[in-house]
Amino acid sequence: MMGENSHKSVYFLISVVALYFLTAVFRWDAVVQSLVFSYNIALNVIPVFAAIFLIMAGFNYFISPQSVKKHIGRSSGIRRWVFAVAGGIISTGPIYMWYPMLKDLKKHGVSYGFIAAFLYNRAVKIPLLPLIIVYFGLKYTIVLTAVMIAASLAQGIIFEALEGGEFI
Repeated sequence: MMGENSHKSVYFLISVVALYFLTAVFRWDAVVQSLVFSYNIALNVIPVFAAIFLIMAGFNYFISPQSVKKHIGRSSGIRRWVFAVAGGIISTGPIYMWYPMLKDLKKHGVSYGFIAAFLYNRAVKIPLLPLIIVYFGLKYTIVLTAVMIAASLAQGIIFEALEGGEFI
């Protein structure tokens, strides 16, 4: 069973290449136009992906769990909200892998508002921002990201109020 699943991606690649060859026989101009379009998108997106990779590698290298834990307590004020937003945005991987860490943070006094803001900001995906910019434009991407961050903070503050904690 496992061996069969590991070859599905190879079969898919072969199918796509075969379809391109079949299309080339009947509509060579469409194949060339498609490849030029893909090349132009790659030229726009690859440098941004490289910059994002370097930024994320820098975060992983310079920011330790101990430094984060020091800045997210209730006494940290606005700084903890910045960490909630930034942490949610730069977090990667499946969400269920973050649940044990968030549970541990809750045991150590982190509020539900912080956790809600962190989880909400996971929707802002740095690697996808270049594609959003290419398809929808820079202005739309900035507004969407700002609204998502503002909504996460509002949601966090609502959870703080429901929990009976301080807002800032």
